[in-house]
Amino acid sequence: MNAVIKHSENKLDIHEVLKWLEDDGMVSDDNAHMLRTLAVGQEYKEKNPLIVIAERQWIDQRNGHSLLTLELLTTWLAEKVDMPYHRIDPLNIEVAKITSVMSYAYAARFNILPVSVDEQLITIATAEPFVKEWEHELTRINSQAFKRVIANPDDISRYLLEFYTVSKSVNRAESEAKGSGSDIGNLEGLMELGRAGKLDANDQHVINIVDWLLQYAFDQRASDIHLEPRREQGNVRFRIDGVMHQVYQVPSAVMAAVSSRIKILGRMDVAEKRRPQDGRLKTRTPDGIEIELRLSTMPTAFGEKLVMRIFDPEVLVKNFRELGFSQSDDERWQSMIVKPNGIILVTGPTGSGKTTTLYTSLKQLAKPEVNVCTVEDPIELVEPSFNQMQVHHNIGLDFSTGVRTLLRQDPDIIMIGEIRDRETADIAIQAALTGHLVISTLHTNDAPSAITRLMEIGVPPYLIESTVLGVMAQRLVRTLCPHCKAEISIDDATWKTLVQPWKPAKPVKIFKPVGCLECRNTGFMGRMGLYEMFTFSNEIKNRITENLKMDDLKKVAMKEGMRPLRLSGAQKVAAGLTTVEEVLRVAPPPMS
Repeated sequence: MNAVIKHSENKLDIHEVLKWLEDDGMVSDDNAHMLRTLAVGQEYKEKNPLIVIAERQWIDQRNGHSLLTLELLTTWLAEKVDMPYHRIDPLNIEVAKITSVMSYAYAARFNILPVSVDEQLITIATAEPFVKEWEHELTRINSQAFKRVIANPDDISRYLLEFYTVSKSVNRAESEAKGSGSDIGNLEGLMELGRAGKLDANDQHVINIVDWLLQYAFDQRASDIHLEPRREQGNVRFRIDGVMHQVYQVPSAVMAAVSSRIKILGRMDVAEKRRPQDGRLKTRTPDGIEIELRLSTMPTAFGEKLVMRIFDPEVLVKNFRELGFSQSDDERWQSMIVKPNGIILVTGPTGSGKTTTLYTSLKQLAKPEVNVCTVEDPIELVEPSFNQMQVHHNIGLDFSTGVRTLLRQDPDIIMIGEIRDRETADIAIQAALTGHLVISTLHTNDAPSAITRLMEIGVPPYLIESTVLGVMAQRLVRTLCPHCKAEISIDDATWKTLVQPWKPAKPVKIFKPVGCLECRNTGFMGRMGLYEMFTFSNEIKNRITENLKMDDLKKVAMKEGMRPLRLSGAQKVAAGLTTVEEVLRVAPPPMS
């Protein structure tokens, strides 16, 4: 690359940028000449040259296969002008602080965006490295020093509008709450916030905050949104890839109004704040995809805590291999779910992906000629191809009552949200014995332990042996970010820690998380399942007695092909998909 470019205080010129790209061998002379001929209109003068060039979708002439994307051009420009490159990560931005540095009108005038603020330094992102007029003016009104960084011009424009819009809405809503005379200085006042006459949940500023919050969560791949009230500032947190991230702090009065707005959308009782409530709402992503959210409230010392579980409809169109099933897992699972009658159990703790497995399986089985019925608490995701029933304990509609009702509805397949007690287990067994396929969940550490769990709640061994087709235990592990994972060596002792006696038959590449801008410096992006398939052979059935020895049962199961969760994890480590630490974190020892 040529020497660093020095320049006067002018905006980037497309002709100069093309010349630099030619000098660095990134753009062909023909393409540059063509764009110079076109770039004479006003629209080209108003756009940042990097955006204009990225829209052409040219191939980088240095390697002949990658596109000259806007991100690539931005990093190239940063190096060219000897300035730091900065990828704007909205989860690491304190919106209230950065929007206090300058007005929106001023920031939009120069298309600049503060990205961090502390006592000594304000970092400003720009896509115009030579324009410094704003720096001289801001220095006069701010005591901190300024640091300029280069960022993607599209990101600056987008987040500039987003951050200032939500900041304005929060500030206006807070002002209205104070103007209404709300007493938020004591616990009683805090518990009353959001009621009629304080801050209207239908206020446009509150609506803007809720809309932004939902779209923001979709953009960041969040699975859950947590609104947590505190004495003065409520916390907004997202769960992304199983890990919680702090997103924003909202004044308590505004938090209460935002919660009330969401409760209205979820058809919940806005006035009732003393008892937990459940609800659901549907909205759309920026791409127009319909998304369903499940809502749950809980009374706390400072108001209602609200959690929104986001259900991605794309999950249900994935096949089992995409969820993390190996070929043998897939074959074993398919062999169970195609049986005309019997019980199939899925086990694992909360948040291990059981619901996804159940819905994906039922979606596959729900043909026009098949009647699929479910009884759930709550209904996780509304699916048109199922007949779904919601448990209501306050009117006596529990799982066992629900299944009895379903048995009179001519079902072929019944899904029970969870087998929690003897009564539900008995009715599930009755359904299986009368020719229905029953799929349900249990909470156990591994697949074979489901047998002892059923025996503990009072199911006789002979009924387990005659009705249960198989059990699958599962966990979720974070998958390594493909953009930054780094290869490491691993010794036999580490494999022995992970799982015995298996180790790779041939040398494999093992990777560790590093962290980059794509994965927000976590080293991970997305999650996948680990699975333990336990099918009932004749030998397994013969061992299910009152004197059952679990260790012996597990040994027989492994001899017949059951792959423990840690072994499933070890094979994903060997495939370069996750890490040893992730597997050890979620999977119990194979013979525990």
